[in-house]
Amino acid sequence: MAIVAIVDDRVTNRNIFSKLAASIAPDIEVHAFGNPREALDWLAANPVDLVITDYKMPEMNGADFVRALRATQGASDIPVVVITVYEERSYRLRALEAGATDFLNSPVDHHEFITRTRNLLTLRRHQKLLAERADTLAQELADSERSRERAIRDSIERLAQVIDTLPVLINAVDREGRTLFVNAFETDFFGVDPVAAVGRPLAELIGKANAERNQTLDQLVFTTGRALPAFEENLTSADERRRSFLTTKTPLRDHTGAVTGVLTSSLDITAHKRTEEHLRYLAHHDPLTGLPNRTLLSEKLRGSIARARRGDKIFALHLIDLDGFKAVNDVYGHSVGDRFLQAIGARLREVVRERDTLARLGGDEFAILQSDVATNYDVAEFSARICEAIAAFVDPETPQMKSTASIGVAIHPNDGADPEELLRNADLAMYKAKGEGGNAYCLFAADMQARARSAMSLETDLRTALANDEFVLYYQPQFDVSTNAIIGVEALLRWNRPGVGIVGPGAFLPQAEENGLIIPINEWVLRKACADARIWQRDAFPLFRVAVNMSPIQFRKKNVPLQVARILSETGLDPRRLELELTENIVMQDIDAVANDLRELNRLGISIAIDDFGTGYSSLSYIKKLPVQRIKIDQSFVRNMTQDPNDSAIVRAIITLGRSLGLEVVAEGVETPKHLQGLREVGCELVQGYLLGRPAPFADISELFVRASPLAKTA
Repeated sequence: MAIVAIVDDRVTNRNIFSKLAASIAPDIEVHAFGNPREALDWLAANPVDLVITDYKMPEMNGADFVRALRATQGASDIPVVVITVYEERSYRLRALEAGATDFLNSPVDHHEFITRTRNLLTLRRHQKLLAERADTLAQELADSERSRERAIRDSIERLAQVIDTLPVLINAVDREGRTLFVNAFETDFFGVDPVAAVGRPLAELIGKANAERNQTLDQLVFTTGRALPAFEENLTSADERRRSFLTTKTPLRDHTGAVTGVLTSSLDITAHKRTEEHLRYLAHHDPLTGLPNRTLLSEKLRGSIARARRGDKIFALHLIDLDGFKAVNDVYGHSVGDRFLQAIGARLREVVRERDTLARLGGDEFAILQSDVATNYDVAEFSARICEAIAAFVDPETPQMKSTASIGVAIHPNDGADPEELLRNADLAMYKAKGEGGNAYCLFAADMQARARSAMSLETDLRTALANDEFVLYYQPQFDVSTNAIIGVEALLRWNRPGVGIVGPGAFLPQAEENGLIIPINEWVLRKACADARIWQRDAFPLFRVAVNMSPIQFRKKNVPLQVARILSETGLDPRRLELELTENIVMQDIDAVANDLRELNRLGISIAIDDFGTGYSSLSYIKKLPVQRIKIDQSFVRNMTQDPNDSAIVRAIITLGRSLGLEVVAEGVETPKHLQGLREVGCELVQGYLLGRPAPFADISELFVRASPLAKTA
């Protein structure tokens, strides 16, 4: 069992370092102290294998603590790691002169902490093993005084054999630097004759450069009579292999206690170093692009914050999200999408400066830490250049794909005091840029947090509304101008929000689109509309259509025909009474796939209408491919047709287009008698609007079937 002592006046640090030390091996025993003097008292009576201490502590600093510890009986060769936030070289020298073994910078990298402490504990274990074997020899000598010379000789031979089997470089030298002993592992490593090596200068064994450094350290051991802290060094073997070692130097004494030699042992840690470097790289880099990941970005942010406190310039965090990238994966596949992300990463490398940090956070999100910012104008100009670079980028291997970016920016210190707050606020700003249509950047503003909290509250209330059946449907009637008859109704969603009353869809559907609640809400609308229409069907009202608006997200799920067929079966509604309304952006996402779905719906008997016609693509190239029965003229054209000749011409053109393709045309937004008269004059037969009927609950619409048609009053 290894025993580790932690000395730090901060409780949080003691807890973290204790947990890290305990995770090295299952048999680690950890003792933590908040007061250095209390720790020294305990260490004087209890042996340990490793001491980890903070540099800045009350009563005494880390250097004073190490110096006091080294003066304690039996503590001269205990490894001591000093953790310091100071980067100045003078603090390291003070701790080194006091007898420190190793250093770690604060904040401590957990992987580095575990690797370094594990290596020091391994070396300590080897030291204790050698000491135990030396004690065994001494006991054997005491037990067999009559065969003392033979026992010594046999023991030395056995000890030499044991030492030769250890995978550690071991040698001993005298004051003049001549080799007293060298084990087989070291002679094999340097390619020398083990017999000829004894008595020769160490330089002939390990090379002049290595020998000069070793001789300086050996003389320090002879002078102080104390073991040196373990240190890392690189050595080159006879076959030119460069290896990493953890080396210790310990004094050898004669029977009088005088130092007669120095024992050097070097543990090969090359594999550990390579593993450590590889694991550190994996933990800090994105495997797809090779860019720094969120973890490394957070470390860079912490470093920038620390430098900013010492007077460095402010810095900015740019959070970049590619607009519409999900469609790339859906259409071209993830392998092509990954290739495109790699190309975007390479393009962004060309934009950033060497002192900036470019990272990929996951998915289609990138981030840039912009250093040395003078003004907010510099930040805005940099974001604008990023937007331009991505919008103009064409990857030669995927020229068919283009993208734009939404960028959110947070500036330290005004927009965040720590990495988490900066990332969170940059994310809020990015979503605002995306909400404004994308291909734009937005600097964080304080009111964004309030809006984010409001959006979160709205999402919670929407989920409650679904669970508590708070949604209701209103219906707006559609009329045949020539017969004055109601030919259909459009289902319109409302929310009876507790404490507020009836709320229109514009107040909550955009949020539902963002968080995915639009899927269960739209399914509820379809099911409720079909159930209401089934009641009208049962009561023998005339055959008319119930129109239900569909969301683009529903069609991305690729299961609309199956979902509609299931709901029709459950409600018992005649499919001829159901009409689905689609906007042009739905059908243009994947026109062939949507056309197949619409044909499936037509085969069920369901009719299809294109809503808001004239505001989107409005192209014959797509409308002729789709099995639709109706197009609805957007109300913006109808509202202005009596004042604006251009809108009047558009309405006439849409009606002519519909007739030529055999489609019915419905005019929305009929609010005045002039609107209705103008539509009659251009030959529009189907109309809908506030003049004829406002959206109303189910019961009110039912009464329309037994009352005179509103059209009769406007004729």
